Formats: sequence, C-alpha cells, structure tokens
Amino acid sequence: MRDHGHGGHTPPPDVWTGRATNRFQWLLALVGAGCMALGIELAVDSAWTSGTAALVMSVVGCIAAGLLVLFGTLAFVHVALKVDEDALEVRCGHIGVPRRRIPLAHVAGAEFVADVTPRHWGGWGYRWRPDKGTAVVVRRGEGLVLRLWDGHTFTITVDNAEAAVRVIKERLRPTTPSASH
Repeated sequence: MRDHGHGGHTPPPDVWTGRATNRFQWLLALVGAGCMALGIELAVDSAWTSGTAALVMSVVGCIAAGLLVLFGTLAFVHVALKVDEDALEVRCGHIGVPRRRIPLAHVAGAEFVADVTPRHWGGWGYRWRPDKGTAVVVRRGEGLVLRLWDGHTFTITVDNAEAAVRVIKERLRPTTPSASH
C-alpha cells in the first residue's frame, strides 16, 4: 500500500502500530492440546499392563510435549509492532513475550522487504542467524529490516511494513539546526 501525498508533507502519527498474524499456528496449537488430552486420558483411564514407570513416562511425555507445542505456537500466533517518538517495540503472542524494545537512537536505517519467509530464517518465531541477524517471523510476506548502529540487523514481519518504514525514517531524520548559530 503506497501513500501518494498531495504535495504537502504529512507528519507521522505520534504512535504507529501494526501487527501480523499467522492463523496456521492455531492448528499447531490444536496439536499441542491434543497431546495434552492424550496424556490426561492415559492418566485417568488407563489399562496399562507394562508397569507404572512406562505409564508415568507416557503421561508426562504427552503432557510436556503438548505444553511445549501449545505455548510455543501461541507465543508466535501474532507479532505487534509499536513505533513512538523514542523507540520501536516488538511484542509476540498474547502475553507479549518475547518482547524487544529498540531505541530509535540505535537505529541507523530501515528498509521495506516485500517477501520475508520463515524458510530463510529456519522457521517461525524469534530467530537468530549469524549471517542475517535477528528476526521475528510469524508469517510469510512483507516486513521491515532495521539496520542498527552496532552493525546488526533486526527483521520483523508486519502488515503495512512500508508505512512503518516511512514513520521510522521520518523519526530518524536529523532535526534542522536553528536559525540562530
């Protein structure tokens, strides 16, 4: 989505917010819930004849795997991005964890990327690759890449990433010196 101004400069909003959602993650969360249900079913209504240790290991394994899958996927169902006057904040999932706050003073530049894919980052979630930097990838599609002053990059998938880049770049512009020197 591109903004085509009518000759004037429109200042960015005080706070820009955006998000991206991956509905497929809900299916993975259902798999996790199913594993937990299987573990509970085994614990409650089991005619296990191989011994108590095998039953306990099966129950604990199913419940643990279910919890890991359930909470691991729900943490990355969506990402929320907020850009204000001083910083950019990224929050993941429904409880906002993991969370990262990057002061705009640490940002050297921002660019729009039309196609960020989980495949390039090794999957969904909060990712780090030595050759690419850090990313929060919740779905395939548009995103933005921040170039930080320390040489690192931070990539975020977010809807309307072009608008986010415009707001960030506007905030990064040096202020014009005053007329009195």
